[in-house]
Amino acid sequence: MMNYIEIDEKDKELIKAAKEVLQKNYQEPQHTVGAAVLCSSGKIYVGINVESCGYGPCAEPIAIGAAFTNGERILERIVAIGKQSEPHVIIPPCGNCRQLIYNYAPECMVILSQKNNIVKVKIKELLPEAYSDFE
Repeated sequence: MMNYIEIDEKDKELIKAAKEVLQKNYQEPQHTVGAAVLCSSGKIYVGINVESCGYGPCAEPIAIGAAFTNGERILERIVAIGKQSEPHVIIPPCGNCRQLIYNYAPECMVILSQKNNIVKVKIKELLPEAYSDFE
């Protein structure tokens, strides 16, 4: 059973940042997901998905890449927002993104929607028995 934790003000700020980057850049079908990552420095980095020929990087790796490009190394929390309809919805990371987050930040909290509640959970719980060649 997963250990869901209630969100706090920092989480709400992260959700807001993901919504804002998506609203600013939304263009169907290329850019339909926005993500935001909070680093240990307190800074938030955002990204949008990049769709090309039916596949492209998700928003989470783009946001993580922006953080790393700016010298960050510790990811604390991450969220993705999709615009399938109004209002925007919080979406869980796909399998590839779960593995990426786990490899770079195994203690990172992932914000998601669970039974109409917004909660967070450690990435380790979203990817049990994960493969890792970094340990």
